[in-house]
Amino acid sequence: MAARRAASSVLSRYLLARSSASSPAGKSALLGPGDLLRRFGTAPAAAAAATEEPIQPTVEIKHTQLLINGNFVDAASGRTFPTVDPRTGEVIAHVAEGDSEDIDRAVAAARRAFDEGPWPRMTAYERCRVLLRLADLIEQHAEEIAALETWDNGKTLAQSAGTEVPMLARCMRYYAGWADKIHGLVVPADGAHHAQVLHEPVGVAGQIIPWNFPLLMFAWKVGPALACGNTVVLKTAEQTPLSALYVASLLHEAGLPDGVLNVISGFGPTAGAALCSHMGVDKLAFTGSTGTGQIVLELAARSNLKPVTLELGGKSPFIVMDDADVDQAVELAHQAVFFNQGQCCCAGSRTFVHERVYDEFVEKSKARAMKRVVGDPFRNGVEQGPQVQREPFPERRH
Repeated sequence: MAARRAASSVLSRYLLARSSASSPAGKSALLGPGDLLRRFGTAPAAAAAATEEPIQPTVEIKHTQLLINGNFVDAASGRTFPTVDPRTGEVIAHVAEGDSEDIDRAVAAARRAFDEGPWPRMTAYERCRVLLRLADLIEQHAEEIAALETWDNGKTLAQSAGTEVPMLARCMRYYAGWADKIHGLVVPADGAHHAQVLHEPVGVAGQIIPWNFPLLMFAWKVGPALACGNTVVLKTAEQTPLSALYVASLLHEAGLPDGVLNVISGFGPTAGAALCSHMGVDKLAFTGSTGTGQIVLELAARSNLKPVTLELGGKSPFIVMDDADVDQAVELAHQAVFFNQGQCCCAGSRTFVHERVYDEFVEKSKARAMKRVVGDPFRNGVEQGPQVQREPFPERRH
């Protein structure tokens, strides 16, 4: 529920940032020349799509290996898989494909860092300062991070740069602020007894994030776990591994000790299943589909009965009453279902409209959808880029 409220906040901030992000002053240095646009469902769109060349991002792909014990390393098997540009289907980079052996290495590193390392033993204020330094580094590298997110995911650069990267930094500062504000309790007890509740870090946290908001899911999972003194093994979505690896490298630049955060790119049936069933993992957090969530819960129960936090798919209703401002309702409903290419856990994917305004709402909603600007997400003025992948997505490995 908290993650859904946060996702709603992303949409709200995106709507507020749209005007400034699309202005000439908000144009990113990572964009190439030209401002060609094409609109959904119109005849000129076909011609524009045939002639428009996708903008080539200038960001450098620095990290494609697994992060284990503070070092970027190849997968134990030596295998890689392609992460592709959803605009064209072309390969952006080949990323190390982690499997169960790599999960074993990552969990072992996280366990050593928790049992023997400084992170859970340093003062909460010191952990706070590391996360604050990360937030500063995120802002210093904001253009590169935003370009990676758009390139790997397909969401617009206006959304990545104007909303999600700033929220990534803000989330990290928020969790940093909690680090030294987590207190225990002294509980009244009968007789000459003293009862105390002490909050301690759980240990090794296994985390699996989806592809629709890679940066924000990184923040919502990794931020609170680190603030509380835990160590982490994070499995990224195979569709969008690049931005998490980049931000993880910044965490080490900020002073995070080796082994505290380990990042494994790979696939659910191999790396994901190994993480869920690992006896060395003390806590799991997963965001994704309901069906996969059931598998995660089962694997956790069949291993060491580790506690699990699940944020699963939703089907959110959007309700329009007969006294509503129809024009405003149309725009809100449009953004609710189309935001982030519709790839959002709290998307308004069910719309209930009072019969008295139904016909007007449908007519205006159709007109608004036909005006939606679809195109290269790196171009100013584009409202919608490509979906993150084609379905079914063929498995391609090297």
